[in-house]
Amino acid sequence: MKEARDRRDEARKLISNGLDPITVKKAKKLELVADGSNSFKAVAVEWHEKLKTKWSADHAGRKWHFLEKDVFPTFGDTPVKNITPRELLALLEKIQARGAIDYAHRIKSICGEVFRYGIHTDRCDRDPTQDLRGVLVTQRNKHMATITDPKEVGGLLRAMDDYQGDFATKCALKLTPYVMLRPGELRSAEWSEIDLGKKQWKIPADKMKMGRPHIVPLSNQVVAVFKTIHPVTGQGKYVFPSVRSKDRPMSENTITAALRRMGFTKEEICAHGFRGMAWTGQRI
Repeated sequence: MKEARDRRDEARKLISNGLDPITVKKAKKLELVADGSNSFKAVAVEWHEKLKTKWSADHAGRKWHFLEKDVFPTFGDTPVKNITPRELLALLEKIQARGAIDYAHRIKSICGEVFRYGIHTDRCDRDPTQDLRGVLVTQRNKHMATITDPKEVGGLLRAMDDYQGDFATKCALKLTPYVMLRPGELRSAEWSEIDLGKKQWKIPADKMKMGRPHIVPLSNQVVAVFKTIHPVTGQGKYVFPSVRSKDRPMSENTITAALRRMGFTKEEICAHGFRGMAWTGQRI
């Protein structure tokens, strides 16, 4: 009875203001429908469907799993335009409270992608993750972003194997997890340093951070990669020459840029992160 009286009073108030209660009710229903199609989950579904073809299947599945596990239960049904930085921070702090610090940063990054897609499709006006820069806790003694979970590493390796970009870049990607060198040491590799017969790569001291010569033993898989790229770049100085000039090595950003094109964010992995992937407790 109280609810009925409240509705009656609301209708009388609308009439006194010159509004038709039935028209207002229909408008509210339409607004609810619009909000449903513009919910965070609806925008995320559209974003994921549109971009997943650019990612590996594992990477696309991982992004969706992150959203499904922690984000959708919290504000999946909330209109994307109504989600505030404070609400997003509360979710991320809850994730960090269970010790998943890196995971919280990944969730923030993925949510940012969804919000920015919402901006591009006129569903929201801004990305609230931008207001949270520097707010989240970071791992102590953290080095370069890397992936250490065996299943995720497997997905990364498969994505690298399926890379559709420049051939030399693909070969450099394939070598990276085998040799665990710094990006500068890898990209400046010269054919004169490679001895496929002895299965050795002798890097001179002036190229090494510690100023000492370094010998890398080459596995059969690495030898196979070198043999594959030799017909393409073997007549020049560098194994991985620049696309602009064969007299210079590839750009220092090439490997990281390739990882971004495969869909891996800066919070997940960078070119230098492969050394962290091989970390055994000693500072790298």
